[in-house]
Amino acid sequence: MTIRAYKGVLPTLAEGVYVDESSVLVGDIVLAKDVSIWPLVVARGDVNYIRIGARTNVQDGSVLHLSRPSNGKPEGSPLIIGEDVTVGHKVMLHGCTLGNRILIGMGAIVMDDVIVEDDVIIGAGSLVPPGKRLQSGYLYVGSPAKQARPLNDNEKAFLTESASNYVQLKNEYLAG
Repeated sequence: MTIRAYKGVLPTLAEGVYVDESSVLVGDIVLAKDVSIWPLVVARGDVNYIRIGARTNVQDGSVLHLSRPSNGKPEGSPLIIGEDVTVGHKVMLHGCTLGNRILIGMGAIVMDDVIVEDDVIIGAGSLVPPGKRLQSGYLYVGSPAKQARPLNDNEKAFLTESASNYVQLKNEYLAG
């Protein structure tokens, strides 16, 4: 894996973290316990910071970035991801805040200052435009993403199941 400092700050990895050797992590990034970062993920904590909660998985080819502080927004837009989040293949997350138990479908884009509450599914290929808030308990789809319907009990249960499956898989990778 490639872990690089930016301005003297290195990513911090908690116990049980798996980072694929083809991924690149730069700068002010903190990965909590049992996070998994899969092949070809790029995460740049250079102009702001990235925080990823326990048991979250970021799948192949995803890009994680943020926005720098500016005159109009002195704190900029960091990237904050909660616990038990599944970030599908080739997802772009940019300066947004994600709660817990979320699934982001393949190829989705979530832009600056978006807030995604807990227990949400964002459909594959969806575009969540800047500043939008996604309410807890719903499926969102489309470009721009719109609330499609409430999640059913099986879908809500799958959110933690998906995260647990990836914890098990990363443990197998770590064991060799």
